[in-house]
Amino acid sequence: MEIAPFRVLGYNFMIVIDNKLISDEVLEEQFVCDLHSCKGGCCEDGDAGAPLEDWEKAEVDNALEIVKPYLTPKGLKAIKNQGNYTYDNEFGWVTPTINNALCAYGFKDKTGVIQCSFEKAYNEGKIGWKKPLSCHLFPIRVSKSTLDPDMEYINYEPRQDLCAAACTFGQKLKIPVYVFLKEPIIRKYGEEFYEVLAACANRE
Repeated sequence: MEIAPFRVLGYNFMIVIDNKLISDEVLEEQFVCDLHSCKGGCCEDGDAGAPLEDWEKAEVDNALEIVKPYLTPKGLKAIKNQGNYTYDNEFGWVTPTINNALCAYGFKDKTGVIQCSFEKAYNEGKIGWKKPLSCHLFPIRVSKSTLDPDMEYINYEPRQDLCAAACTFGQKLKIPVYVFLKEPIIRKYGEEFYEVLAACANRE
C-alpha cells in the first residue's frame, strides 16, 4: 500500500493510503457511542435513509423476510410503499424511512433506544450481514471525489448535538475514532488497510 501526506483546501491535513484520502480527525479525535444519551438518534436524524453500497441491496432483499418480525407496522408500510430501498439524488441508494425520519428497518426497544433489525438478526445468528456499512462506520462518512471517481474521502462527521455525549465519552476513555470503528473499517477495507491506518496514527 502507498502512503502519502496530502492537503485539501477546507480540510485538515490528511493521509492518502492508495486511493483513499483520510482526514487526520479519524486518527486524532476521540469517540465512543453513548446509546443511553443519544438513544440511537442517528437512525432517524438525517436527510435520507442509510446509504447502501450497490452489493448491499441484495443483502437487504435476502434478509427482508427474516427481519420482518422485528419491524414496526409503520416500517412495514414504508417498505411496501417505497420499496426495500429507494434512490436519493444526493446519497444514491438508501433505506426507506418513516415520514422522512426513522429508518424503516429500525425499531425502539423497551428503553427507547433505536435498534437495527438487521443487526438484531445478525446477532441472533439468522443472517450473515450485520447492517449497512454506512451505519456501522458512523461517524465516519465515506464519499467519492467528483474529480477522480476512484478516489474516496474518509471524513469524521459527528452530529454536533446528537453526538456530543459520544465525543465526551470517547475523550474520557481516550479511544480514537479509528480504534472505536476498527470492525467496520476492516469490514469495508480489510485488515491490511486497518494495520496501515493504525501505523500512521502511532507514528504521529
